[in-house]
Amino acid sequence: LGRDAKPQPAAPTVWPHALAVPGGVVRLSLGPTATRPVAQARQGDADVPVLVVGDAIEWTAVVGIPLAAALGDAHINVLLPEGGGALQVAYTVAPKQYKEQHLKVSPRTVDLSPQDQARFERERDHQAQVMATFTEQPAGVALASLRMRVPVPGRRSSSFGLRRVFNGQPRNPHSGMDIAAPTGTPVVAPLPGRVIDVGDYFFNGHTVWLDHGGGLLTMVCHLSRIDVQVGDALRTGQPLGAVGATGRVTGPHLHWGVMLNRAMVDPALFLAE
Repeated sequence: LGRDAKPQPAAPTVWPHALAVPGGVVRLSLGPTATRPVAQARQGDADVPVLVVGDAIEWTAVVGIPLAAALGDAHINVLLPEGGGALQVAYTVAPKQYKEQHLKVSPRTVDLSPQDQARFERERDHQAQVMATFTEQPAGVALASLRMRVPVPGRRSSSFGLRRVFNGQPRNPHSGMDIAAPTGTPVVAPLPGRVIDVGDYFFNGHTVWLDHGGGLLTMVCHLSRIDVQVGDALRTGQPLGAVGATGRVTGPHLHWGVMLNRAMVDPALFLAE
């Protein structure tokens, strides 16, 4: 710097990173109001509450875009006070080409037995109730505070959005981040949160769900053990279990999912690296 030059302040950094694609996140300015606005996104045939952070000077809606979202024009509704109706805030969903993987496997790997199918359907209904959790964010939560810590160190072994095709049958896109790590490696909370579900599920194995407020949820799956119970309040970096290979997996790793307004989104958008 020259003698008279002044160092420029670093640009503020916010999370999650904005990426308006299926499986991505958009940040929409809602402007200043004395109280936190109430915003909703349409998911299927339901209006789902949206995470709103900030303060009276500037509120921001943080909206998860489902992997199955249609491309093009989209919007959220911001409810006006005292029965004043709703204001639409628009955004555009751009295309993103996720990878495809075609695999030939034993039919037993693809087709569930009647007993396993019945178990899966019971668990799916329970998980739907967990995923509908919405608790109010504390006042004054800023975008910078949504930066997450990786739950476990390791190589990212499978990318978000990857679509696998087994014996010509397409499966749902991969809705989280897989991190390869040895069995027993501690798994920690990515943000402060409350444990809202623990269980042993057919596909996901030993699983923990955390509620971070405002419809922002995270899940960690295939654990070898769970060290928390429903209702526990965790700090960022607090251990909650250990990497394992439970459920339908071929080896030890952590499956980490992030959900916003009931849409699974790319966890990498919440990371600094």
